[in-house]
Amino acid sequence: MRNLIHSFLQLFYPHQCLGCGSDFLRLSHLLCSRCIHQLPETGFFEKAGNPVEKAFYGRLRVEKAAALYYFTKNSLVQGLMLQLKYRGNRNAGLFLGRMMGHAILSSGRFTDIDLLVPLPLNAKKQFKRGYNQAELICKGISEVCGIPLEVNTVVRKQFTESQTTQNRVARWLNMEGVFEVRFPDKLINKHILLVDDVMTTGATLEACGSYILSVPGVRLSIATAAYTI
Repeated sequence: MRNLIHSFLQLFYPHQCLGCGSDFLRLSHLLCSRCIHQLPETGFFEKAGNPVEKAFYGRLRVEKAAALYYFTKNSLVQGLMLQLKYRGNRNAGLFLGRMMGHAILSSGRFTDIDLLVPLPLNAKKQFKRGYNQAELICKGISEVCGIPLEVNTVVRKQFTESQTTQNRVARWLNMEGVFEVRFPDKLINKHILLVDDVMTTGATLEACGSYILSVPGVRLSIATAAYTI
């Protein structure tokens, strides 16, 4: 009966894999199992001293850091990010978060995280988009790992222009004074996992992380869904 209902719904409301276009997937899934297995995993969650961790050496006191997938142009990962950030597909964020959650659980390296903190968006940008993509990713992680999510403690005070064409120094200068920890009591003596969608130079994560580390007793780790190469 379930298969008949699924076939009926597919006839009138086609639900296709975002990767290959196949309709052989559950209504709750974005990708078919074949495309999921083809996603370019980095393996960073299991490896100390991986490239994401090394990117913060000498810049930020980070306990652990990792990214789940490699990000390249015209790839399936880029397609998921486009869906998430520009086409209103909230399920793409939840999917990426759930996949990160499974990587966190299997790695054994992130077992002592106390709170998930999404990299905040400026209020105007979030209102225009309708959501913070990093928050959706956190919700997916929390769903799998059971780690609580703290949304309004770290905020973004200023709007910043796109940094995709800027070098590292320009990105850092662009981030000065952008973030604020409004409720530090919620973070005291906690191990925080700061979460974002894609890491490029890490300047934005570095700026936000420096404010989080100003709270007494805080330990900081970082995780992103993708890492540019």
